[in-house]
Amino acid sequence: MRKPVTHKPRSAASGPLTPPVPGEGKRGPEGYLGYLLRQASVAYRTRLERALAEVEVTQPQFAVMTMVAAYPGLSNADLARLSLLTPQTVSVIVANLKRSALLESRPHAVHGRIQQLALTSHGERILARCKQHVRALERKLADGLSPQQERAVRQWLVKVAVESASAD
Repeated sequence: MRKPVTHKPRSAASGPLTPPVPGEGKRGPEGYLGYLLRQASVAYRTRLERALAEVEVTQPQFAVMTMVAAYPGLSNADLARLSLLTPQTVSVIVANLKRSALLESRPHAVHGRIQQLALTSHGERILARCKQHVRALERKLADGLSPQQERAVRQWLVKVAVESASAD
């Protein structure tokens, strides 16, 4: 883990204040948990976007492709909920992924009129490459955590999400 750069904030009398860098002040351990969670989320998303750019896939596209592969037959509304995106955004993403030959609509096995989204073979290859990048980021993210600590972090994050979903 990289040590945060430390610097002394200037007082208002000596000129403009210098905001703290991640890891210090309210951006460090004494900050609000929600803020720290958001700060970590933004930092991770930035790294994820850079990694996926090598495969020419955006983070929302990766989320949609992952959910289509994991849960075949989902509606766009279901995809939106699982991908944490708006239905309108998912519609645009699905259209773009189809245009790029990464997704296709296939007739339902039983109800032929119902169309289901599926990854094309090209889409499966691209998703596999994306997952390699994501796995590397995940390993880096968990670096320094014991298996028990990682499990505790995962359980806490799920608890936060479950409590939020049940409060809606």
